[in-house]
Amino acid sequence: MANYYIADLHIGHANVIKFDNRPFADLNEMHNTIVDNWNRVVRGNDTVYILGDFCWAKESEWPFYLGPLAGQKVLIRGNHDPERFSQTTKKFLTNIKDYKEITDNGRHVILSHYPIPFHKADYDPNWWMLYGHVHNTREFDFMQKLRREVAAARTEQGHCEAHWINVGCMMPWMDYTPRTLDEIIEREKTYL
Repeated sequence: MANYYIADLHIGHANVIKFDNRPFADLNEMHNTIVDNWNRVVRGNDTVYILGDFCWAKESEWPFYLGPLAGQKVLIRGNHDPERFSQTTKKFLTNIKDYKEITDNGRHVILSHYPIPFHKADYDPNWWMLYGHVHNTREFDFMQKLRREVAAARTEQGHCEAHWINVGCMMPWMDYTPRTLDEIIEREKTYL
């Protein structure tokens, strides 16, 4: 039983292919790749935390997209996700939250669609902040610049650890695949 994380899938959103420069010819290819990648790594007892903007479709269409995906699915609501869900859709989601904190293999993890670089435990090396929302835009560049500056300034105990990572599916360390926290930390290091 493992925890996985991913954000900003935007399933059904044709314009996101161009916006993110996603390597797909069309929505079918994007959707099939996401489902194949997901089900290649996630098993029935695993939990996938979807950090917002799962689907660009009417709420009534969500079961169609959630159904083929393995594991228990927890939605951390994003700005493009519905405010209310039908009972039919809720059957496919273990939980729906705007913000959540969990423990994953001894590490504390803050889950939010939106980046929160200076969260309540930003000084603690055992806390991580996973987010989405900013895709690979200029705002993401600002987050990375801030992260590098904060990490470089860390000279004494109690200073912010800068443990925040964008888990948007389009990020190269995610590659349209839910990843464990260990995978995210290790894979993302090669891009810093």
